[in-house]
Amino acid sequence: MARIVILTGAGISAESGLGTFRDEDGLWTQYDLEDVATPEGFARNPELVHDFYNARRRGLLEARPNAAHHALARLETALPAQVLIVTQNIDDLHEQAGSENLIHMHGELLRAHCTECGGSFEMREDLSPERPCLQCREIGGMRPSVVWFGEMPLEMPRIWNEIRDADLFVSIGTSGNVYPAAAFVQDAGRAGVATLELNLEKTSNDFDESRQGQASVIVPAWVDEVLRDLEGSEI
Repeated sequence: MARIVILTGAGISAESGLGTFRDEDGLWTQYDLEDVATPEGFARNPELVHDFYNARRRGLLEARPNAAHHALARLETALPAQVLIVTQNIDDLHEQAGSENLIHMHGELLRAHCTECGGSFEMREDLSPERPCLQCREIGGMRPSVVWFGEMPLEMPRIWNEIRDADLFVSIGTSGNVYPAAAFVQDAGRAGVATLELNLEKTSNDFDESRQGQASVIVPAWVDEVLRDLEGSEI
């Protein structure tokens, strides 16, 4: 039975009302990433950084998964232990849709951690520089549990191994411009793994196949195709 690793980016959540980052009207055209998405920016102006992520968090709490998220959860249910989602997104829409085998390589917006004691907590409320840690009670150490520029994405050794051991690598809704995720398709190809891109636009020639369209349309269609092939192979 095929092992499938799926990389998802901001494009899969855009139809749920969550803003993308690198599009023409994305968040990085409205904010300087050096100010709101780096450790140095947080050190200079933690209030600004908290305000940025507080707004993202409030928006996420109102968002709901779309047909693409639900389709991937359906695929995981049909192929237990054979599907892994690696998401660049810090939202929880995959979880809301029912996905469980999931790696958040850039962290999670609905979590916070303390730089003083290392405590990690679910966080659905606003953060501020004055908020004490829920564990050590120190003030000033709480920050969003997201990976900023200059920090290492999470669980990278496992991700590389999972991709190289897969039968199919699928990239959904991501520009493919940011490393290390940008290198996933080349690494998969070198390992002999089949590759497929599902995106609004074709991003490179590195994929064996590329399909264009809205995620809420092309992802369910692809999942239906996989499940039909699975049913046919079992007849």
